[in-house]
Amino acid sequence: MQLKGVVWLGTRTARFDEMSAFAKDVLGLELKHGEAGQAVFELPDGDTFEIFDAHHPGGGQPDGVAAGFLVDDAEAAATELRAAGVEVSDVDSAGAFRWAYFRAPDGNLYEVTSGPYR
Repeated sequence: MQLKGVVWLGTRTARFDEMSAFAKDVLGLELKHGEAGQAVFELPDGDTFEIFDAHHPGGGQPDGVAAGFLVDDAEAAATELRAAGVEVSDVDSAGAFRWAYFRAPDGNLYEVTSGPYR
């Protein structure tokens, strides 16, 4: 697999309102989508910063921050990671976007993602 960039960054937090206000008012990010417990911000280059509250069902990370590495094919990348002995979730999707979380040696979750980014 070839990583093409980090195109998604997500965080789950008990301080959802404060983080959302920080992203908008301090970091100057544009809110692309919002609903109860989820805020999706788009950066100028099309990358995404997503904030989840502690109880929102979205976002595959149980807590903290996860980054999404862009690949051509999330399913193929997940298969390669499994073949290398890496713990990988099932591939999930929303529209044309596909992703799978994997646990790296540092114990953190990351994801491989494909779709119409940028």
